Amino acid sequence: MKHLPLQSRYYRELLERYSRHLERVGYDPCTIKSLPSFVREFFHHLEQSAVKSLKEVTPRVISRHYRYLKERPCKGRPGTLSDSVVHSHLWAIRVLFDFLQAEGSIEINPFNLLSFPSPKKQEREVLSGKEVEKLYLSCESSLDRAILGLFYGCGLRKSEVQALNLRDISFRSRLLYVRSGKGKRRRVIPLAGKVAEDLKSYYYVERVRMLRKNNEPEKENAFILNKLGDRMLGSSFWRRLRYLVLKAGIENPGRITLHSLRHSIATHLLHSGLSVEQVRDFLGHTSLDSTQVYTRITMRSEKNEE
Repeated sequence: MKHLPLQSRYYRELLERYSRHLERVGYDPCTIKSLPSFVREFFHHLEQSAVKSLKEVTPRVISRHYRYLKERPCKGRPGTLSDSVVHSHLWAIRVLFDFLQAEGSIEINPFNLLSFPSPKKQEREVLSGKEVEKLYLSCESSLDRAILGLFYGCGLRKSEVQALNLRDISFRSRLLYVRSGKGKRRRVIPLAGKVAEDLKSYYYVERVRMLRKNNEPEKENAFILNKLGDRMLGSSFWRRLRYLVLKAGIENPGRITLHSLRHSIATHLLHSGLSVEQVRDFLGHTSLDSTQVYTRITMRSEKNEE
């Protein structure tokens, strides 16, 4: 909740120090953006409770904020925050206190005296081949097809698509370079023929048109641009996917997220005969354990088709 005001100079400066710490440590761009927004909301409620310094924060104060998060309405959809989002808020606050304790600003870390339930692991939502086909048929522009190509055809994470620059795609070699994936890992992804054609069509036609709307087009290196000619961010990708899902008439549309496209391509690649090792490298996983989850999904889908 970036718009929440902070009246205290102490909290404003502390939030800036926290953001610089995340950059210095090497968190990915998406995390560097989201964690300070969670901490800002925490600071805002500390101000409302007349807590003037983090030295005054006790486990009870954090527990009270946790209860507030469990009841807070979600901005983007009906209902309250999901367990995973609440967990992300708490993690942001934990990182803050760990940072302050490590640098000696606080002696006691109140978070160390607390224990919160871990979010339940949700079943990975995977689209069928027919549902993916319906999504493509619902596309209204080369931008739509490029978005599906990156999230589904290339299996990229949201942060990786946001960070994608012009130099990261070689149409001649049909390769896409992820230069700073999760955990700062790099990988090279081969572009399937249709995916390459969709990205090329977007690049030479629609992107050029969007770029003209930017006041300083020579400074914008992002591959995917928004309507203003600036780098497109995650919320815009999600809104466009939601539109396509609804237009395609996919059953239970609320289950489909950007990450569902990544889950789907992983499952479909295994189903087509690629090895777990090949899919691991494609997704950028560090271990086979993360990838082998999809083998169970593949076996389940095969059983359902029998």
